[in-house]
Amino acid sequence: MALVANSAPRSSKTESYVDNKRKEDIRHANIKAACAVADAVRTSLGPKGMDKMISTASGEVIITNDGATILNKMEVLQPAAKMLVELSKSQDASAGDGTTTVVVIAGSLLKQCLSLLSSGIHPTVISDSLHKASIKAVDVLTAMAVPLELTDCDSLVKSASTSLNSKVVSQYSSLLAPLAVDAVLSVVDPAKPDVVDLRDIKIVKKLGGTVDDTEMVKGLVFDKKVSHAAGGPTRVENAKIAVIQFQISPPKTDIEQSIVVSDYAQMDRILKEERNYILGMIKKIRATGCNVLLIQKSILRDAVTDLSLHYLAKAKILVIKDVERDEIEFITKTLNCLPIANIEHFKEEKLGYADLVEEVSLGDGKIVKITGIKNMGRTTTVLVRGSNQLVLDEAERSLHDALCVVRCLVSKRFLIAGGGAPEIELSRQLGAWAKVLHGMEGYCVKSFAEALEVIPYTLAENAGLNPITIVTELRNRHAQGEINAGINVRKGQITNILEENVVQPLLVSTSAITLATECVRMILKIDDIVTVR
Repeated sequence: MALVANSAPRSSKTESYVDNKRKEDIRHANIKAACAVADAVRTSLGPKGMDKMISTASGEVIITNDGATILNKMEVLQPAAKMLVELSKSQDASAGDGTTTVVVIAGSLLKQCLSLLSSGIHPTVISDSLHKASIKAVDVLTAMAVPLELTDCDSLVKSASTSLNSKVVSQYSSLLAPLAVDAVLSVVDPAKPDVVDLRDIKIVKKLGGTVDDTEMVKGLVFDKKVSHAAGGPTRVENAKIAVIQFQISPPKTDIEQSIVVSDYAQMDRILKEERNYILGMIKKIRATGCNVLLIQKSILRDAVTDLSLHYLAKAKILVIKDVERDEIEFITKTLNCLPIANIEHFKEEKLGYADLVEEVSLGDGKIVKITGIKNMGRTTTVLVRGSNQLVLDEAERSLHDALCVVRCLVSKRFLIAGGGAPEIELSRQLGAWAKVLHGMEGYCVKSFAEALEVIPYTLAENAGLNPITIVTELRNRHAQGEINAGINVRKGQITNILEENVVQPLLVSTSAITLATECVRMILKIDDIVTVR
């Protein structure tokens, strides 16, 4: 009897049954969804990667193989898969290049985590080991890197052209890479040599011509015509330029009201007053010697009327109207002038000076170029040309990536080999390190090392080579101590990649690995999804 009493159910606190099945399912679902996203962009990795054609709901078509652009446009609904989209965005912000790489690495790490989880290793253990492995990986990469001086333009151009080689416009890399390097170096401030603000480089796209016609302009370019309303000048030498934010048009009442005019004499007086008001403004403008006006777009009323354009033309003042509001800061920085918000403040010291302002015919349209600016701010403009809109947009995206690569090199002056070399080297060194570690950690680090092989594997696969032979041979070469051996996609074999000029900034590789690991650790730690209505 006593036995039976003892086996009665004890307090439910200690032996409550926990349902772990659901948590595992959620984790698996998350990992599967994220892997699907990674597989979607995997084919577009590397110089021989495929391009994606994205068709938006509005019927717009985009052709690109920039990982960040593809993922940005994808309609991803699963919350964990959205994290991969965010991942490529953050890689785009921190390094600018390697947006596909980072997603592919994250996908591969997640696949390895699935097998570790099914072996019964706790997610927290995996997460901590991945963190340790990623710190070690960054050290290994830094040890491999080659220091670089900014005076060494060749290396900068090589890394920019490596970035461009995987893009649609890769055949123009010999033109765009030096252009990107010159553009970035021209906006580097000697006072702060490590910081480059890419907003100081303005990219103006103009349809017509080919990408070969792309050029860098020391000055300003407006994708607009000069207003020809009353036969004003289209070319001004020794220009004095004013950027104004007020309107040269008759004043309106602040509130909506109608004025009833009973006879013609009053009407004439109104018109006369308007004319005198505009003439008074233009005389003030003319008095400072200003002969080029840039007029900001106005939402309240017309910035200029036909009457004011007529008088401006008579005063031989060149007018460019409808300058966008967000361009004002760039324009004033370039011209080294101040924007003028009121006619009363129109003083000579607020003007900018340039040798030449002229309207140039380009393709089927016209642009306005301002060159020879005195005391020009540290900015530059790149005029991108292309035969159709798709090529033009892709050229702009590729150029942005190349600019980001040069920016990385300016902020962290180290180069590293490309072509899957750093990943295989990491995989080898982490594999050796895993054997020294004890317990579960060793297993997890070994998986991390295996996951990194996805990059050379994918590079070989996309180039139509046999991935297994290539990766095995690559491992063999690295084991013999050839640190910089990588896949040469053009020759279809393994060569010393540094000699082939395939280089990338260290920042791109290190940030790809740290960001991918962070993202994977986050996905691992999620064990439930709660939807809130």
